[in-house]
Amino acid sequence: MAKNKFVEVNEKIAEKVVGGYKKIEEGAVGGFNKMADKFVDSFLTKEGESVEEARERLAAEQKQREASSAAEMEKRSQEQNEIIKRSMENAENASREARKKAGLE
Repeated sequence: MAKNKFVEVNEKIAEKVVGGYKKIEEGAVGGFNKMADKFVDSFLTKEGESVEEARERLAAEQKQREASSAAEMEKRSQEQNEIIKRSMENAENASREARKKAGLE
């Protein structure tokens, strides 16, 4: 009997704690979003553009930058692989020449 009451009290406490946390979370997130909207409105919107339109435009620009960056990284990676390949070929050729001069081949 006492155990059931203990469980019920613990559940009520848990509900209150979770409820309090959710209120704090909603307040913090809501406050942050309001500040972010003000910042976007003040500094990032273009003439006649709403905050939502500015956010969409900024997201599209960010996606484009990320795609461009990924393409640039791929290009650099391929260039580095080519340099490594040529370097290894040159080292192999130099080694072959050295063996020929030494009479080992």
